[in-house]
Amino acid sequence: MTKRKVNKQAGKGSARFEGRARLLAWYARERRDLPWRRTSDPFAIWISEAMLQQTRVEAVIGYWERFLARFPDIRTLAQAPEQDVLSAWSGLGYYRRARALRAAAQAIVERHGGEFPRDAELVRELPGIGPYTAGAVLSIAFDLPEPLVDGNVARVLARWFAHEADAVATQKWAWERARELVPQRAGAGEWNQALMELGATVCTPQRPRCETCPVARSCAALAQGAVARIPRPKVRPEPVDVELVAWVVERRGAILMEQRPAEGRMAGLWQLPTVQVAPVRPELFPARLTVELEPGPELGVERHAITRHRIRMVLRRGELGRASLPERLRWVPREETLRLPLTGMARKSLARAFGLGKRAPGG
Repeated sequence: MTKRKVNKQAGKGSARFEGRARLLAWYARERRDLPWRRTSDPFAIWISEAMLQQTRVEAVIGYWERFLARFPDIRTLAQAPEQDVLSAWSGLGYYRRARALRAAAQAIVERHGGEFPRDAELVRELPGIGPYTAGAVLSIAFDLPEPLVDGNVARVLARWFAHEADAVATQKWAWERARELVPQRAGAGEWNQALMELGATVCTPQRPRCETCPVARSCAALAQGAVARIPRPKVRPEPVDVELVAWVVERRGAILMEQRPAEGRMAGLWQLPTVQVAPVRPELFPARLTVELEPGPELGVERHAITRHRIRMVLRRGELGRASLPERLRWVPREETLRLPLTGMARKSLARAFGLGKRAPGG
């Protein structure tokens, strides 16, 4: 097909139907073999979608398998103590997702007898489940004609139809387009997964592989030479550099651990006793310890990122004088520390200081 013909068709209804069969054939042939694609269990698919939000696929596989081994169904998850759920989630970050999963499981047991509902409106009423997750579970598990839009799908559709707008407008437009495109009789799950897979592996934000794209012939952005500028990038806030000191304190085979407050960022998770030395604001960690420690040698430096915060954390040995501990501090046997719901920084710290959990997350 010539460039002139593509330009004439691009952005019109013909483009979306012309590429549909090629996209589905490509997905059937090239899709990655991911464990949650081998099941139609809505619970297993729901857990995978929650984990995949803001987390790399490679890291999720192991977590997903271990989580389902520990909580094999909705009722088991609903009945589990929050600390057990957070422990199974530890290392994935964004712990609100884990708390929301447990709360939604409890709501499903109370309202729907433990069965994942098949009505989109009922699903969206569950804690922590928005239009994307509802669309993903309902279309993939039940093949219901529900659309979904994540970052990959929004990018694919914006390029396919050469839609140029800011991020907010593009998101709204992409949902409208997705509703038009999703098959109404059968195949909604395959279609939605094909769009996501294309965005994840071919139509990537940087250096898209247009030469291998199954819908390149009907891609309006490619025809117009506009792939690099579509979609418009989000305006991201400036990063904030944060300096921390984390204290490594041992006594008779146990490590001094600190539980974060029940409210706020990383609520209820465990870490090494940590203080923030700069800047004064935002205050992610307290500026003072709740116990007095005698400083020892430095053990090294770890780096971490939480949203826009770039964290540099110095690990330092410490000695505790008194035996009594204030609230939220306790001695934890070294072999039991990894069973706690830990912050990502705590996992890095324990790996450096003691060699605990050195295997990569999800491995």
